[in-house]
Amino acid sequence: MKLYYSPNLNPRVAVAVAKHLGSPVEFVRASPMDPRYREQFRPLNPNTRVPILTEEGRTPLWETDAIVYRLSTLAGSEFWPTDERMVEMLRWVSWGTHHFTRAADVFYFENLIRPQFLARPANQRALDDAAEDLAVCGPVLDEILAGRTWLVGDRPTYADFRVATALPFAESAAIPVTQYTNITRWHDRLNRIDAWRDPFAGLAM
Repeated sequence: MKLYYSPNLNPRVAVAVAKHLGSPVEFVRASPMDPRYREQFRPLNPNTRVPILTEEGRTPLWETDAIVYRLSTLAGSEFWPTDERMVEMLRWVSWGTHHFTRAADVFYFENLIRPQFLARPANQRALDDAAEDLAVCGPVLDEILAGRTWLVGDRPTYADFRVATALPFAESAAIPVTQYTNITRWHDRLNRIDAWRDPFAGLAM
């Protein structure tokens, strides 16, 4: 198996999960959006984005959540729960994608990606709108975490990795979450997991 990745938000999650599960994958650093390589990646993912998981004899798999499900299934791991906890986990995966990370990703793009790769200043209007969104969903997550260690059950699951997608970049991207003490403590716990804290250790960057 090969897992194509880049150091961006979603590929970081996929690599972290693969490392956490001990998945027998070959990690391949990729730049499918680079015009020089785009066409060679199109057969693997028509969106020309990573992560992509390839297995001999199987159709290439793209989209982070699908890749994580496949890796968890192959590992026989409860990191992706298969019992009644799965519904709760999927709720948080969906909520994180469509609310918390969607807002935080604006800060990641405007404060890190736009200046570095587009040589343009951040769009302040976009940042202001995202700050308003985070001011709504941030307290929801913080309040939930006041009464639990992990989002689902008594151990980390994919729900935790997925909702925390943008938090490793909180400081560098100036994502306004420092006021949420329960979120901070929760992410500190995640950072005790080697695969989450530094998923790219030993890999090409």
